[in-house]
Amino acid sequence: MKLSRRARNGLMAGTAALLLASCSSLNYYRQAAQGQLTLLSDARSIDDWLNDNATDAKLRVRLATARQIRTFAVKELGLPDNNSYKNYAALTRPFVLWNVVAAPELSLKPIQWCFPVAGCVTYRGYYSKEDATEYARVLREEGNDVSVGGVPAYSTLGWFNDPLISTFIHYPDAELARLIFHELSHQVVYVAGDSQFNESFASAVEEAGVERWLSGYGNETMRENYLKISARKKQFLSLLLGCRDALEKAYASKFSVAEKRAAKARLFQKLQDDYQLLKASWGGYAGYDRFFAEPLSNAHLASIATYNDFIPAFRALLAREKTFPRFYAAARALAELDRDERHRRLKALAGA
Repeated sequence: MKLSRRARNGLMAGTAALLLASCSSLNYYRQAAQGQLTLLSDARSIDDWLNDNATDAKLRVRLATARQIRTFAVKELGLPDNNSYKNYAALTRPFVLWNVVAAPELSLKPIQWCFPVAGCVTYRGYYSKEDATEYARVLREEGNDVSVGGVPAYSTLGWFNDPLISTFIHYPDAELARLIFHELSHQVVYVAGDSQFNESFASAVEEAGVERWLSGYGNETMRENYLKISARKKQFLSLLLGCRDALEKAYASKFSVAEKRAAKARLFQKLQDDYQLLKASWGGYAGYDRFFAEPLSNAHLASIATYNDFIPAFRALLAREKTFPRFYAAARALAELDRDERHRRLKALAGA
């Protein structure tokens, strides 16, 4: 496997971090480096898969669709024209990695971890579910609320050629497009340590991109399915935000610790009950059951704002700039500002 100069520099930075890290950090960086290199080593070009007679017919269709989506991303959305998502890796696990998210017992402010290149983020990723579960156990013993969630895809921010993966290749067409557009967006602009900016920007690009892709390549059934999925996502998010807001008020109140714990238990039970009602209104659709696989905790809701708070601002920015190149340039200009000023301007855009 040949790595680009940028990728080699990334590995050198990672190696430097290893030399400076504690023993526990050493183990974490080691598994991260090994997991990334194994993923890249397992990936083969789409052409190789399509020319291989042993490739399953269904997979052939998915790879061809992904290639078309990738071409659209460059020509119509101005996303990076590089080798990301031009290779495919077949894994034997359901997710490419598992993220550990943690928050204090009576707070929704997520714990942060800081890394070279990516900066400070509100999760810690593991290529092994067992390793993620073990780290979650340690955090719980320290008194934190913790969640462990599987991740189908992630971006290396252009340091490596991110591959298509078996963990998401069989998504419905519009959802596959959504994911590819989102992850490529992280290569356009990324601010180390500002996950709210990064994820909201990428979410806004994916949203606008899928709408354009569907208008050119979708059929009526695909558009209806996308609208249905989007509506469910919006309803579920509204449910979570309602619970989060109620929890924030309880934690900020003058209640005693015991009263706050009781309010927390009551609100999480209400979230469970409200979800069952929502699920019934969907005819039993169980796509969000995985969210409730573990006992609910602050960690489940700690990162909700990260992905959604600034989406209205970026929608307004795209509407103002009218084209994706101008939109990206405006986002890069925001990225150059200090965090407080950047967030102030985004809030002003959202209120415009």
